[in-house]
Amino acid sequence: MPRWRDLPEGLDPQVQEFTGQLRTIVERSGLSVVAVADRTGYSKSSWERYLGGRLLPPQGAVEALAEATGADVHHLSTLRELAERAWSRSEMRHDVTIEAISVAQARAAIERFDPAAQGAGARKNGRPSKEGRPSVELPVPDPPLVATAPVFSAPAAPSERAPGSSGPPSPAVSLPSPSSPSPSPSGTVRKRAALFTGGLVGALLLVAGAVLLIDAGGDGEKRGERPTTAPATSARQLPAGVKCAGEDCGGQDPQAMGCGTAATTTADVTVGTAYVEVRYSRTCRAAWARITRAAPGDVIQIKAPGAQGGAARAQNSRVGADGDAYTTMIPVDATARTTACATLTGGARGCTAPGDQG
Repeated sequence: MPRWRDLPEGLDPQVQEFTGQLRTIVERSGLSVVAVADRTGYSKSSWERYLGGRLLPPQGAVEALAEATGADVHHLSTLRELAERAWSRSEMRHDVTIEAISVAQARAAIERFDPAAQGAGARKNGRPSKEGRPSVELPVPDPPLVATAPVFSAPAAPSERAPGSSGPPSPAVSLPSPSSPSPSPSGTVRKRAALFTGGLVGALLLVAGAVLLIDAGGDGEKRGERPTTAPATSARQLPAGVKCAGEDCGGQDPQAMGCGTAATTTADVTVGTAYVEVRYSRTCRAAWARITRAAPGDVIQIKAPGAQGGAARAQNSRVGADGDAYTTMIPVDATARTTACATLTGGARGCTAPGDQG
């Protein structure tokens, strides 16, 4: 039995399913990778990339593998076609992501070296940048503070000038009481210290108030935004990428809800040229039907009996121009006997045998 490495993270579910089918075929055949390379005409290194999920094999390699192992070439070709479409979508998303990263890096470089851009982008994430924050200059205790209006406060006389200061003495503005004693130098120093401390505390309170107001404004911008979550199921109870489980999955798209990642085919049937499957996700506890190689207008249906004798549950879908379709999900438990039926435009109809999801 070959020992396969884990598939790359973030690989599309359709590509995972196709790669897993290739591995299963090689394992059942008992052939080594070297033997597969010899019988198919493709190199050993190529098959290692195909079976490792790092490269999508061409149609010729898929047909050669089916011929060498006796596998169903039509089923493999269908899975490869679905995987190729998913691979193309993933490459498009990757290109868009790279382009967005390049634009963001260019904008960051402009803001870093352009003073005008720095002024426009000084406020980021609701907080001002360090360069954009106003600086607060602390009051200097010398020369002494003098009132600019005739207020009755601490007297300031020429003799109160700090020792060692130069220049003519400042004229006194306030009118001291004749009976009040002349303040001593030590008292003047204490008053200056008190004024300095009060000014420092006021400046700190001003800065703290400005920061709080800015934070409140940043939060207000995001207050109207509501995160998109699953209908009623807490995301913390589900694996990453899965957005529903059980009853919440009823009528939901399996790909959009992340239920197709680890889904399995529990029953299948060929109706005319169309290939019909019952797809089941144990994580989401839901099932849906999928049809490939169909004609536009063909109808696919998933159906399961109701729980505890209730009404049966069913979902339908119609095939479009691409020849493929799948239904939305119905919630089922591990014992539900689910069937998928296809009704072709030519009148043919067929259903899978009821299967236990296990």
